[in-house]
Amino acid sequence: MESDFIQWLRQQLPSSDRLALGPGDDAAVLRIADRADCVVTTDLLTDQVDFVLSDVDPQRVGHKALAVNLSDLAAMAARPVAVVISLALPHKGALELVRALYSGMLPLAERFGVVIAGGDTNSWDGPLVISVTAIGETTEHGPLTRRGAQPGDRILVTGELGGSILGRHLDVEPRCNEALYLHSHHDLHAGIDISDGLSTDLAHITDESRCGAVIDSASIPIADAARTLSATNVDGRLPLEHALNDGEDFELLLAVPPTTAEQIIRDTSLGVPVTDIGEFVTERGLWLVEDGERRPLSPGGYQHRFDP
Repeated sequence: MESDFIQWLRQQLPSSDRLALGPGDDAAVLRIADRADCVVTTDLLTDQVDFVLSDVDPQRVGHKALAVNLSDLAAMAARPVAVVISLALPHKGALELVRALYSGMLPLAERFGVVIAGGDTNSWDGPLVISVTAIGETTEHGPLTRRGAQPGDRILVTGELGGSILGRHLDVEPRCNEALYLHSHHDLHAGIDISDGLSTDLAHITDESRCGAVIDSASIPIADAARTLSATNVDGRLPLEHALNDGEDFELLLAVPPTTAEQIIRDTSLGVPVTDIGEFVTERGLWLVEDGERRPLSPGGYQHRFDP
């Protein structure tokens, strides 16, 4: 599994004074000058895994490729600076395709003040592969990581969750501005973006912070798309299951002190709804409270399979 590989890699890599934060979070943090730390993240997107190119407008694929990297910077509360983009294009229609991909990226880059600094473009006999590396910088408040959640902290999420496959998985809205605002105006202990699913990404925070979490099923903001998907999906999954496990919501998941949670929820300057869905606890593990009954919750979101 992907998580097993990450644990192995962390044990193999040597320490470095240049590396303030290494593998295991949403981005790495590098010390490269006597100013803000450099935050670096990369995502590799492939046809048939992250999108189905034959079914969608390639501009939406380009938008997603850039947006998911900006979402990783948002998870770290880092200010976006630049990106480099590498493409492996299928031979047929490569020129038209690459123009469409960049047409999807450029408006987003302009909106967030991101410089497209370069990259590499190749063609081959395989499917479309996009690798974007995003570079950001920390603010005076430092990076927001997965490691700082404390027992008693409240669990907050932005937006709504579930059913992203109906379109939101392509039309990603990175919460960069929201993360920067929250980090500068409120006391945030830990954070992540919900890319692999609420249950799995919450487990990432509890693993790194060495604590547990209890979430209230009735408080989870379930998207209408999750209800639509549940009503039409043959696997019989309930809307709650979609909200817990679908992933690619790219909303913020935060650990904050109780008084801060109340302040954030009342803060009308944010421009996106924020919901308190539970509490971090001392006991390791995840639990879901449903109809007054607390039961263990296993992470059920997405993980890449690494077969022997």
